[in-house]
Amino acid sequence: MDVMPKPEILDPQGQAVAGALHRLGVAGVRDVRQGKHFELDVDDAVDDETLQRIAGSLLANPVIEDWQVTRT
Repeated sequence: MDVMPKPEILDPQGQAVAGALHRLGVAGVRDVRQGKHFELDVDDAVDDETLQRIAGSLLANPVIEDWQVTRT
């Protein structure tokens, strides 16, 4: 699961990384957004709805963050 700040939410950590890239002489990076990545090892019995519930109630703050659940 990837959890990212919503686009309208300020991301000071992402801004700090963007500033550091600029100071390092890296050109062409327009924006940086920093989020969280979670890897859950679950049984096949755990369905996508349950994973969405886990993300929305425990791993993300739905007021300021969006999330994406990906099964591999």
